[in-house]
Amino acid sequence: MAFGAEELRVLRRALALALHPGHASAQDAQDCLRLAESLDEAIREGARLRAFLVADLGRYRAALPGTAVGYLALLEETLGIGYLPVPDDLAALRALRGNPRAADLLERCRLLAEQDVRARFAQGTVRIPAPAAPPARARLLALSGGAARQAEGDGKRPSEPAPKPAPAERPAPDPAAPKRPIPTPGEVFPPRKPAAPPRQLVG
Repeated sequence: MAFGAEELRVLRRALALALHPGHASAQDAQDCLRLAESLDEAIREGARLRAFLVADLGRYRAALPGTAVGYLALLEETLGIGYLPVPDDLAALRALRGNPRAADLLERCRLLAEQDVRARFAQGTVRIPAPAAPPARARLLALSGGAARQAEGDGKRPSEPAPKPAPAERPAPDPAAPKRPIPTPGEVFPPRKPAAPPRQLVG
């Protein structure tokens, strides 16, 4: 940003007033106000110019390699106004590495990118994502041999089937309880009564 002679005079006067604020006149205040407005307008104009150049740079980059000459010129111009190269710029410059101008710009952009990363690390604004855990592979253990194959893959022997529970033992009879008499075969199977003889018919 360049200042004219009148602007430099006002700026010098503003600095003097900052050191001795009690000596400011109404005219000095008006001059400082106009200078501040001019600076704001220059900053806004610089932002508009930068946005235009960055958008134009993206169009040239998308049309590579046919627009290599214009792209390299625009990139050099935008770097001069504080543009930070993006990964697409680095990839484009690597593709144009055979061009000496592109090789020089690639080295310059690498240095700018490294400086930006170091500055963000120093401010604690860079976060490294944790590596995602690989998804677990589930095996179908219900298939024949599934458990054995899983055990072989894990380096372990297949587990033995759980033993069947022992049958419950009957409680021992109480010796104090009264003993029931053992029935005899005659009581269990009583003798059958003889069948009555058939009647004879009288003729």
